[in-house]
Amino acid sequence: MIVTLWRWRATVMATGVTLLAAILRFADLAHPQALVFDEVYYTRGAYSLLTMGYEGNWGDDEGHFAQGDFSDLETEGDYVVHPMVGKLLIAAGMKVFGNGPFGWRFAGALLGTLTVLIVALLMRRIMKSTLWGGVAGLLLAIDGLHIVMSRTAILDVFLTFFVVAGFALLWLDRWRAQRIYHAHPADTVGGWGPRVGVRWWRLLALVSLGLATGVKWSGLYFTAGFMVLFVLLDAGDRKAAGYRHWLSAAALRSAIPGLIATVVIIPAVYIAQWANWFATSGSYGRDWAEKHPGEGVTWLPAPLRSLWHYHVSMYDFHKDLDSPHPWESHPGGWIIQFRPTSFFFERVDEASCLGDNCVQAITSVGNPLIWWVGLAALCLGIWRFMVHQDRLGIVLAAGTLISWLPWIPFAHRTIFTFYAVTMVPFVVMTLTWGLQRFAQPEWLEGRLSRRRSLAVGWFLVAVIALSAFFFPVWTGQSIPNWYRTIHIWLPTW
Repeated sequence: MIVTLWRWRATVMATGVTLLAAILRFADLAHPQALVFDEVYYTRGAYSLLTMGYEGNWGDDEGHFAQGDFSDLETEGDYVVHPMVGKLLIAAGMKVFGNGPFGWRFAGALLGTLTVLIVALLMRRIMKSTLWGGVAGLLLAIDGLHIVMSRTAILDVFLTFFVVAGFALLWLDRWRAQRIYHAHPADTVGGWGPRVGVRWWRLLALVSLGLATGVKWSGLYFTAGFMVLFVLLDAGDRKAAGYRHWLSAAALRSAIPGLIATVVIIPAVYIAQWANWFATSGSYGRDWAEKHPGEGVTWLPAPLRSLWHYHVSMYDFHKDLDSPHPWESHPGGWIIQFRPTSFFFERVDEASCLGDNCVQAITSVGNPLIWWVGLAALCLGIWRFMVHQDRLGIVLAAGTLISWLPWIPFAHRTIFTFYAVTMVPFVVMTLTWGLQRFAQPEWLEGRLSRRRSLAVGWFLVAVIALSAFFFPVWTGQSIPNWYRTIHIWLPTW
């Protein structure tokens, strides 16, 4: 009876937060009827993949695409600087729902919604609480940065989905290994502990992280960071089980096989998503090797030599990208949403917005309470690990740090706050952990403090109210300009 009740509660929680996320992401998804920010690159690339099998150049498209006129597409291959997975997903949505705004934004809204579900279920399992799983799902469902990115056909929401899926799969691998360790006490299996066998969840996690890398190369940061993190956790689990040679066992049975699997699976998945580039003669740079015999990495087959040369060019482009942009931001300010990105702005003449000076605006600012209190939770996680060896907070915070810190050395180039959408699930998970630590203090041995629980409840009410307040500027609704201006809390907004 108790197990059944537990499962029903989990089902209701997961259904509720997923439905909320879907409503906020799919409602009026076709608005605005225009290419928003970098949609101009990725939706046109996706359409080209559908019609020609490769990404063609678009010439002087002056808004024709958004009006349903695709005649600017040329047969010459376009020089693109990101891999294909995200654009293939956008193309899948367009294949099913047509070449309009709903079609090209569908895949992002779907995977953004699924990310909320994964976070809710993962935190329920980690925290051993349906309540706190629901809190994590709620916070992600109503965060503005994640909503805006889920409703916009650019790459970062796909990257976020595959990163979170990989993180969740690595947790499943860890829980499976822990069950094996607990089933084999140290005094029955010797100092090395039992063999775990083929770690299928880890292999699936690597496939997911390979797809993340196939969306953007920054997926490699997560691959390296997560694999090191979970090998360290595996070593700690072996030590906790009492195995005498826990460090050697973790190195030989977890780290080395994990490294081998990584260097095999990640490149294999990454190269596989370039299949259409290999298969079409019109793709940019496809015939480079034939035109440059004896150049490049000569020991590679010609197609791979061409791909390698293309990637060297892409790397140089990203490394040297320093084109001033009015909405670029220093990554140091991402955690407090210091300089959010203006995705769309248009003045409108609509009586329905109750004002003469009306606008439609989309700004990718996250819910300030989630991010600002999330920073405090991040600091708490680091502090508790250093002072009390509390590992859970720092493990959850690691995702935020991996999403954030690698960008600091590239602060000189043109980068934007919306890259921080990969941070949102981990900020939310760390914040949920911090709220749980606050509401269920150690001296109550896991029981809820009535006063502290009320404080957490009022905090969540404030977060929900703030999301309702910001929702019009996350979705481009027609509003009086004075209403838009009262959302500008910092001069940098």
